[in-house]
Amino acid sequence: MKARTMIYLEREELQALRAEARRARISLAELLRRLVREYLRERSPAPRPPASLYLKIVAMGASGRSDVSERHDDYVAAAARADHAR
Repeated sequence: MKARTMIYLEREELQALRAEARRARISLAELLRRLVREYLRERSPAPRPPASLYLKIVAMGASGRSDVSERHDDYVAAAARADHAR
């Protein structure tokens, strides 16, 4: 549900926002909603990784590799990159 609000802007700010809304072919209200969503999304904490990611890391111990204790950072980073690329 949307709620009505009122804000005061400097004249130049309002002109710039109206011009941007026209360029984007959206209403000023929609532009402001998008800007607020973007602002809030940028400031929200990063989502927690799924538990399955940790289980994949644990399962690396059964890889059959003999150098896991020395190169574990490399293997964990490679697994995270591979998972993130999907």
